Amino acid sequence: MSRILQSIKPCVLIRFLLLLMNGKIKKLTDKGFGFITQSDESGQAIEGKDLFFHSNELVGVTFDELREGDEVTFEVTESPKGLNATKVSRV
Repeated sequence: MSRILQSIKPCVLIRFLLLLMNGKIKKLTDKGFGFITQSDESGQAIEGKDLFFHSNELVGVTFDELREGDEVTFEVTESPKGLNATKVSRV
């Protein structure tokens, strides 16, 4: 284990690791937003757990470069309208 990871308190490290999720782009709109289907540890889709994301939340990729079915990583945040994907990056 690297020295950096050894210096992090276990509860902080666990929280960091749990925040980064995997999924696939399910649907893209022409209005700059879309939906992501979350994946479990084995890569299987978790049905009924689609998350909204906005193009402002993309990191390292533009909205026009994304395609439905692309694998992504993201963080999950809560908003007044429900759960959203933030810090979305293509794998």
